[in-house]
Amino acid sequence: MADPALQPWTVAQFFEWQARQTERYELVNGVPVRMMAGARNVHDDIVVNLLAELRGQLRGSGCRAFTGNGSVETLPGQIRRPDAGADCGERDPDDMKAALPRMVAEVLSPSTRDFDTFEKFAEYRQVESLQYILVVEPNAPEVVVWSRDPGRAWVRHVLEGLDRRVEMPAIGVTLALAEIYDGVAFPARPRLVRREEAQAESGPSSEG
Repeated sequence: MADPALQPWTVAQFFEWQARQTERYELVNGVPVRMMAGARNVHDDIVVNLLAELRGQLRGSGCRAFTGNGSVETLPGQIRRPDAGADCGERDPDDMKAALPRMVAEVLSPSTRDFDTFEKFAEYRQVESLQYILVVEPNAPEVVVWSRDPGRAWVRHVLEGLDRRVEMPAIGVTLALAEIYDGVAFPARPRLVRREEAQAESGPSSEG
């Protein structure tokens, strides 16, 4: 196997190598990058809640939920691992990436806040099959939802409060924030998604 410092890896080389590793990696600019470990319990609780809701609501639809062990090719040769997602393509049990990802979700953490919100989002929105991108705040009931309008442009919505719901009709899923945050005790600390940061992204928005 070529040294990643000398030449970029292909996706096939990366997945062949990843299969022998005990930790998860992403492929960024042709180089394997180790995923951050040691997420807080609140992060894990939210991911489990998301996956439980997706699995139940997608059953029988032709789509299925996938975990952070799955992956999305965001750009040619670029492999990312969202915390959760929905794959509506024909699933190859031996493949290591989503065949037709329609939705991805990232739950923020202090170390990944800016990256997940801006840099990784910029890659996700290049994926033609994606219809929804969710950025989930762990310290308050707040989800930023990006969805495509009929013209395929991305539109941003901010949902705040446990009474709100994420509507994703293109995949037949509605996620109640009360379910996303089930069992979560919010800490007395600032949110990781700050309104002024979110406004830095361009494009139409709605905060209703």
